[in-house]
Amino acid sequence: SIIYGWDNYPPVQFPKLWVWIAERIEAGDLTIPRVAMDEVAHRSPDCGRWLKAHDIPVLDVTDQILLDALRIKVLLGVQDEAYDREGVGENDLIIIATARAHSVELITDEARQTTLPAVRRRFKIPAVCALARRRRCQLELSRLHQAVASHLRLIGRPRQ
Repeated sequence: SIIYGWDNYPPVQFPKLWVWIAERIEAGDLTIPRVAMDEVAHRSPDCGRWLKAHDIPVLDVTDQILLDALRIKVLLGVQDEAYDREGVGENDLIIIATARAHSVELITDEARQTTLPAVRRRFKIPAVCALARRRRCQLELSRLHQAVASHLRLIGRPRQ
């Protein structure tokens, strides 16, 4: 989701938004799982450098997290590495398990599936979080957009 934000609300066009995100990082309101940070650094090096420069706390993978990810994998019916291209992958499961272990919300740009697939391996992150249930672990990006929109109204429109 941070890559989505970086690509669609670039710091050059929305500097106040990125100041606000930096403030949220500094306040400890935003963290990132290790596997997500590695993915961001690989897929969007500029965004990865920005996050590192702002000292975003990185949540490392623990044995507890790996066991929870494995439990979720079993719930989804994924055998070996037979993930479905339409559903979550291994990194997604680790990210979900990390959010659960730290009792934090997971921000995703994946929308809820209005009709769940018959095959659980095709579940997206929101459906997997609902299936895992033990702790709330998902915040839809639309709720983040609402927060950002509220913030932008407070600070004024960004310069185009």
